[in-house]
Amino acid sequence: MTAQTDLKFQGWLGKSPDSVNGKMEWGEYEPKKWTEDDVDIEISHCGICGSDLHTLKSGWGPTPYPCVVGHEIVGKAVRVGQNVKHIKIGDRVGVGAQGRTCQQDSCPDCGKGMESYCKNLFINTYGSIYPNGEGKSYGGYADYNRTNGHWVYKIPDGLDPAIAAPMLCGGVTMYSPLKANGCGPGKSVGIVGVGGLGHFGILFAKALGADKVVGISRKSDKRDDVLQLGADEYIATDDEKDWDAKHARTLDLIICTVSSEKMPLDGYLGLLKTKGDFIQVGAPDGGVLPPVSAFTLIGTGVKIGGSATGAPREVREMLQLAADKKIKSWIQERPLTDANQAIIDMEEGKARYRYVLVNENFGRH
Repeated sequence: MTAQTDLKFQGWLGKSPDSVNGKMEWGEYEPKKWTEDDVDIEISHCGICGSDLHTLKSGWGPTPYPCVVGHEIVGKAVRVGQNVKHIKIGDRVGVGAQGRTCQQDSCPDCGKGMESYCKNLFINTYGSIYPNGEGKSYGGYADYNRTNGHWVYKIPDGLDPAIAAPMLCGGVTMYSPLKANGCGPGKSVGIVGVGGLGHFGILFAKALGADKVVGISRKSDKRDDVLQLGADEYIATDDEKDWDAKHARTLDLIICTVSSEKMPLDGYLGLLKTKGDFIQVGAPDGGVLPPVSAFTLIGTGVKIGGSATGAPREVREMLQLAADKKIKSWIQERPLTDANQAIIDMEEGKARYRYVLVNENFGRH
């Protein structure tokens, strides 16, 4: 196949913090300068992630507007740099939350397969400035995406593109800490917050073979969904009296997706068995979490940690596991033209459990 080199990059541009209120504008933009390490992708699907909303409103720091968000991208490779050996033109591919790191063997993170923690160079799929005047990164609410080939993944056969898209950030954000912290046979695992991230936690905890998976949320209204996802138990912290005492010391591992400084963190920690692990993946605006009593930590020897998204090797592992186990994201498809209303609905918590934008013009450009 012949590479396409005359691509017109257009997408939904956020131009100010008010864009999160459904005020993105469709327009043309200049992608980063092409290098032979890059891949150009015609986008068929892009998941809507909570990170998109935080970035549109500059919730995690100043956003370099204009910005095209979206880092759960699936599509077709239409141009492949000469230095990229694992992707060819026409392949069905995906991109997650990272667009580039230093990728040096001497890097203590990249050299050990932990690229998502690189401190030397960290380019997000959108909203980052490349070094050496290469330009800015733009995401997937668009017709095309340009990303460094190291961060472009082949989508396994048998995995539907709409199902795969939200796994590229939301899925691996849960898969990575589950795998790294020993989720598997013999373990009881709790997932706090059963939304777009949390539903992946339940799916992957079961797929990894945990003996017991417990969904934890504020209200009882998600109980049936959580059990249908595969959870063995459900705890509604607002509706279940003395939930923390009733379920004390029953879990080996908790992954927390909640991004609120008002969450009952001490209560969650009390659910852990002695020497259990609590891993935070939800990132509130400003990064503030509730205070923790030192006695809560000392009394049972529990540990609090955090986890970023996932390295390329973890993304590939996760996608293959999803294909092998026939894991299906719970999604609702929305047309790309409806992106403004979709982010409003996402902000209002209407997604069950992940919106995926579908580009109606895919294959017609």
